[in-house]
Amino acid sequence: MNKEFKFVNVAACSPQLKVGNPKYNMEQVLRLCEENAPQADVIVFPELCVTAYTCADLFLQSKLMDAAMTEILVFVEKTAHADLADTIFVIGAPIRKDNQLFNCAIYVLNGKILGIVPKVYIPNYNEFYEKRWFASATNRLSDWITISGEEIPFTPSLLIKNDALGLCIGTDICEDLWMPIPPSSVHTLYGANLIVNLSASNELISKHKYRASLVEMQSAKCITGYVYASAGVDESTTDVVFSGHKLIASNGKMLADVDYHTESCVATLDLEKLQNDRIRFNSIMGNVPEAEYLTVDAAFSGEKETDYLNKVNPMPFVPKDAKKRKQRCEEILDIQANGLAQRMKTSGIKKLVIGMSGGLDSTLAFLVCIKAMEKLGLDHKNIIAITMPGFGTTNHTKNNASLLMEYFNVDMRTVSIIDGAMQNFKDIGHNPSIYDVTYENVQARMRTLILMNTANKEGALVVGTGDLSELALGWCTYNGDHMSMYAVNTSIPKTLVKYIIAAMAEDYLLVPETAKIGEVLIAICDTPISPELLPTDANGNMVQKTEDSIGKYDLHDFFLYHMFRNGYSPKKVYYLAKKAFADVKDVDDQRILDTLKTFYKRFFTQQFKRSCLPDGPKVGSVAVSPRGDLRMPSDASMNLWMDDLNAL
Repeated sequence: MNKEFKFVNVAACSPQLKVGNPKYNMEQVLRLCEENAPQADVIVFPELCVTAYTCADLFLQSKLMDAAMTEILVFVEKTAHADLADTIFVIGAPIRKDNQLFNCAIYVLNGKILGIVPKVYIPNYNEFYEKRWFASATNRLSDWITISGEEIPFTPSLLIKNDALGLCIGTDICEDLWMPIPPSSVHTLYGANLIVNLSASNELISKHKYRASLVEMQSAKCITGYVYASAGVDESTTDVVFSGHKLIASNGKMLADVDYHTESCVATLDLEKLQNDRIRFNSIMGNVPEAEYLTVDAAFSGEKETDYLNKVNPMPFVPKDAKKRKQRCEEILDIQANGLAQRMKTSGIKKLVIGMSGGLDSTLAFLVCIKAMEKLGLDHKNIIAITMPGFGTTNHTKNNASLLMEYFNVDMRTVSIIDGAMQNFKDIGHNPSIYDVTYENVQARMRTLILMNTANKEGALVVGTGDLSELALGWCTYNGDHMSMYAVNTSIPKTLVKYIIAAMAEDYLLVPETAKIGEVLIAICDTPISPELLPTDANGNMVQKTEDSIGKYDLHDFFLYHMFRNGYSPKKVYYLAKKAFADVKDVDDQRILDTLKTFYKRFFTQQFKRSCLPDGPKVGSVAVSPRGDLRMPSDASMNLWMDDLNAL
């Protein structure tokens, strides 16, 4: 685990077993420990794996219980070996105490038993009849047990902690998870951020999927990591079959899901992300049920590498799966359109004004306008779409905008900004041959002036087109394209805008009557991103490309997600970006670092633009509205963050 970034590697294992043969079973457990210890910080084994789960009335035999304890102690002694050091092992075993037998999880580290957790909920229905042999943890007479002269914690309310790493482990045992309020729910309220579940869950039709959904949901509800290891195929098949189902989840995301003849799976959990999410979604704390917890310190280095860190998605806003991505895009478009339609209903306005550039953002906003009109049963002619050619407008973008407006039969208008801009240059004494920020922003504000005045004349509402990425970077003209009457793209990152338009294009291409619309949308997706404010070249080609100035939006959106959503330091964002973009052409470590510096500098210095954003619908977990998600001072110092980057 990378200690600085609070990563922890966890493994779930289902060893080969022989029912009622502790010596053989623990040899197999030890083998998997040796295989996984070099990379795993915590290794979890199934319920009652020392004896096997399906021993039935053999659990009542002293011979088996004595052999089990003997092999447990042999195993504990062997974990002191250097090859097994710095790894917490969690094994399942029957333990005798208070004239009762308990189904337990035993925590072992560096040749020592840290603690023992007895099972709380004992199933006794259908194929399960554990109460025939095992007592519930509630039946124990004390929270301590003596083994080989050592006093050891013996309670379900046990937390295994490593404060240096921010790790805190709590325990479920099989049936515990299936209860309305699993013990792990309480454990997390007392600080557990990793739950281990030693289980023996047999296979039935559809049970695999249901079991995985339970683990996934519990990890999400508790904002925790969850490692689940179930009994394997070598258990007795007298009445049931086990599959060795192994699951690793983190805050609702499944990181590993394997069964049958795969003995082990390993994944990396991000403890910092879990901590930051708990702080952010702070309703998880409060009204904590009263409980007496014992805490045991587990000292280990946490220096194992994050080789099992799931491949970091270079586009965290965009689902990898094509089907899910299509559904996500359709859902987002619907949220945008519903927001706009509701604003029109409550204001009594039936017309919309939108500036059309032929670029990604204005195209998405235009499609939202179309959908909103259809929801309200209004004619497309109620959309006043205005192209406003300027010094940098190319025929390619202008034609795409015009074709789109024609196909949807909107009120299509063209108003050149050139004469107005030239007059403004003259009025303020600016030399139009100097292509500086004044030259560009005069044009942007001229376009906004035209849109606002047209809206007043027509009794309409100006629809904003700027997206989340531009707002995060402040890549907009204050009181220019920065301003509107309702900003439908305000929480959609640039990387996702393209996919939403592409998803719409797919639908239009399927129908011969609308295929031309789909072709135009694809052409817009393939056009370089540009504000088109600088003059074209001699052949009328675009010379100004946004990503040449500020860096790739793929990088900026990645930085935005992990800085804002996860609260990571610049150093950790850089570390993750290097992994995410390792195979991406034209993105090396230096480009990542340079773009990251640009991102932080612009994010801090441009907050004043975000402090007065127009209304707009939130569609995802990252948004910068000053009324909701981002309440940040405009004059905050960036030094702490830039120092981190400069140190790299």
